[in-house]
Amino acid sequence: MWNTIRFLIALFLILSVIEAQLQMKMTTNQKEILPDSVDRKFRFNDVQGVEEAKEELQEVVEFLRNPNKFKKLGGKLPTGVLLIGAPGTGKTLLAKAVAGEAGVPFFFCSGSEFDEMFVGVGAARVRNLFAAAREHAPCIVFIDELDAIGGTRITNDHQPYSRMTLNQLLVELDGFEKSEGIVVIGATNFPEILDKALVRPGRFDTKIDVPMPDVKARYNILKVHLKNVHVSDDVDLEVLARGTPGFSGADLANLVNQAAIKAASDGDPAVTTNHLEFAKDKIIMGPERKSAVITEMNKRIVAYHEGGHAIVAYYTPGSLPLHKATIMPRGQALGMVSQLPEADQLQWTKKQLLAKLDVCMAGRVAEEVIFGKENVTTGASSDSQQATALARAMVTNYCMSDKLGMVQVKDKEQLSPETQALIESEVKKLLTDAYERARNVIQSHAKEHRQLAEALLKYETLDATEIQLVLQDKPLNRQL
Repeated sequence: MWNTIRFLIALFLILSVIEAQLQMKMTTNQKEILPDSVDRKFRFNDVQGVEEAKEELQEVVEFLRNPNKFKKLGGKLPTGVLLIGAPGTGKTLLAKAVAGEAGVPFFFCSGSEFDEMFVGVGAARVRNLFAAAREHAPCIVFIDELDAIGGTRITNDHQPYSRMTLNQLLVELDGFEKSEGIVVIGATNFPEILDKALVRPGRFDTKIDVPMPDVKARYNILKVHLKNVHVSDDVDLEVLARGTPGFSGADLANLVNQAAIKAASDGDPAVTTNHLEFAKDKIIMGPERKSAVITEMNKRIVAYHEGGHAIVAYYTPGSLPLHKATIMPRGQALGMVSQLPEADQLQWTKKQLLAKLDVCMAGRVAEEVIFGKENVTTGASSDSQQATALARAMVTNYCMSDKLGMVQVKDKEQLSPETQALIESEVKKLLTDAYERARNVIQSHAKEHRQLAEALLKYETLDATEIQLVLQDKPLNRQL
């Protein structure tokens, strides 16, 4: 019996090793690694809003086009270029445009493709990738989501296969001559977690930031995405670009696509301003839930709640301009007030942050003033959460507390109990003061608050111009 058990255990181990080796071989040899020729159609003109990044990458294009021009002066081809930026800013499109401008093969892969549970599979894929690149040199190897395999190595890591993959990548980056013409472009949203050996000079030694687009960049991006779309004459791209702060290139592409779908669904021959505004509201505030059943009482509470937000935003100095107010359920919210800056906000003043606190508190204050404290609802929970997080950031990160002074708090566990109590006291004071300021605004503009709430009950959605007309007690030229 014991001999039989030992034989079965040994047979199981041998078969497991054979199966792992076969799977590794099948995985690595599943298909020949070939460059993606389709991506050569992209050019720098297809990438807008990142002019500085394109200037940096123009050197790589010149190296690939005419390497002898730089070799005469002793210049060497850069080994690795790291693109750093938020999601949707166009890092992948930039890499494709470099290949298109230089006219060289483009190898695309994602960091997750090298992540396997079998030891050695990821490293083998890295070797195969660079072997194929050497055969098609000069070329570009693009590794998207580089942080998936390039994270900082830990000595007691229980996943040795990930370390082997990274080690193999480091070896390959050092394993080819500069004259081979292989440029590795990596992209990541988290550069701070990359291993130091990966970003040292000689590997990914060129770091390029790909920022979010400003208003001029958004205008150019919209022109690119709308060039193949039938657009009516009433569309003003400058107004649309100013009204989409914080939108990435991917968001703008989605906006144009949603507007085109809406126009096609309505049977219109071209995309109009209304279609683009509908798409923008859908991205900012979420899709409308027209099928939601809301009682008249709840609808009235929501109208006065959102009217409170709008009133305080309108009459508070430093507050962002109103964009729209609605009591139509969107996403998880029963209503919403949207604010958009007139220009890109590169930094915030204390006055603007205090105004944001006042606007956050206004919904709960409006419910208390109109319906009484015993009838307040849970609708202000997200407002309270946002206000508390902002107040805490003002105290601990932005050093906007007079009592705490210029002390930036990073690790709360190392603070003394007295300092923690002082922080909580300052956060509470900011919220309490904002609450009182919001109450004063709503009580002093009670008439306007009631008019705005009644208009929301009647029309459900009001834009900035209509809100201003209501507050000035002027009629709305609008059909129900």
